Amino acid sequence: MLELHDELGEFIVKLKQTEVYREYEEQRNRLAEQPELKQRVDDFRRRNYELQTRNYPENIYDEMERFQRESEHLRDIPLVHDFLAAELALCRMIQRVTTTIVEAVSEDFD
Repeated sequence: MLELHDELGEFIVKLKQTEVYREYEEQRNRLAEQPELKQRVDDFRRRNYELQTRNYPENIYDEMERFQRESEHLRDIPLVHDFLAAELALCRMIQRVTTTIVEAVSEDFD
């Protein structure tokens, strides 16, 4: 188990050396230089997460549409756009890694 933990640590180091992760770090640092804008982005991300994970009544599409309209001006700011794009790319990379692991292990549970 210790060996696996060490290899996982090495994998994380390699993950953080990827272009995708470096771009995310760069965009996150650029956004952090503007605390008020970062707070607005954090609020946007929190609300987006809540909309995607909560059980809403029949008006979920109306809520999503309103959220999109309300946040459009924020997402149009180049710094915000670049950060969100970098964050999405990182999330997709992590999802691919997770999916690959789950698929490889799930074969053992057939």
